[in-house]
Amino acid sequence: MISEIALVLSGHAVWGRLLMIEATGLSKTYGKTRAVDGLSFEVRPGAVTGFLGPNGSGKSTTMRMVLGLDRPTAGTVTLDGRQYHDLKWPLREVGALLEAKSIHPGRSARNHLWSLAQTNAIPKGRVDEVLELVGLTAVADRKAGKFSLGMSQRLGIASALLGDPGVLLFDEPVNGLDPEGILWVRTLFHSLAGEGRTIFVSSHLMSEMALTATDLVVIGRGRLIADTTVDDFINSNTEATVLVRSPEASRLAEVLTSSGASVVNGDNGSLLVTGARSSQIGEAAHAAGIALHELSPQQASLEEVFMDLTSDAVDFHGITSATTRAAS
Repeated sequence: MISEIALVLSGHAVWGRLLMIEATGLSKTYGKTRAVDGLSFEVRPGAVTGFLGPNGSGKSTTMRMVLGLDRPTAGTVTLDGRQYHDLKWPLREVGALLEAKSIHPGRSARNHLWSLAQTNAIPKGRVDEVLELVGLTAVADRKAGKFSLGMSQRLGIASALLGDPGVLLFDEPVNGLDPEGILWVRTLFHSLAGEGRTIFVSSHLMSEMALTATDLVVIGRGRLIADTTVDDFINSNTEATVLVRSPEASRLAEVLTSSGASVVNGDNGSLLVTGARSSQIGEAAHAAGIALHELSPQQASLEEVFMDLTSDAVDFHGITSATTRAAS
């Protein structure tokens, strides 16, 4: 799938090829360990796709195979039907940040970017543009080895954007960033996706992914768990619940139960109702002459659904405080 459109970044227009990432039966084995096991998914242009999974689930290995850094044991992963090593000018088509500290510590940020630019015939002026974009102009001539993790992340993002590519991969891009930096990255990703680019982002911060991603690819133990939108992922794996408060909670519970809804007591005299929509609850209360003080649909968080679906795919579980007390 190719879309030829005018891309706008840093105030100038360039033509770019927007590519879809497509994995088909993708597997990777190291000795007796299968890190990735038959993954098939698509990452579409014009969306921020979150790549989620517990530690050791195969996310980084999958991204490395997209970029040709690891060779698949089986299956394929392509960009518009082509493998990464077949791209003539790869930095112009695919940008990536996999490891923020993978830079020569003795080079300045400017020289690091210029060395990359020369490999793909990228104009030198583009180096200053991306340095300004990520907020590193003031430290552009400082040795990158002295950068904090947050500054290294910004330099890695600048490296990914250097060729103005249509596809961007980021592995844990907000590690080490302060709240302002996290907000900046979120806004940047939304802007890039709005231009029609393909954004593939792995992260352990579920709350941030809920705000950043529109699509999700979720894996566990190297296998696909979900390939869907954020909303569908949450809605299809949770039962709709409505929180209700009423001065006649007990009578309301009887009315709702008799109509087929399921009611349990919540905190501070509230009711948690499943099996009935908010409108149905309101109509039933009105018909029974029962006043309502609150009627709030409840939705599980992305983190809650993710933890529930991947609990069997976590290799290492910590001991909770309750378990520790029970054992003592």
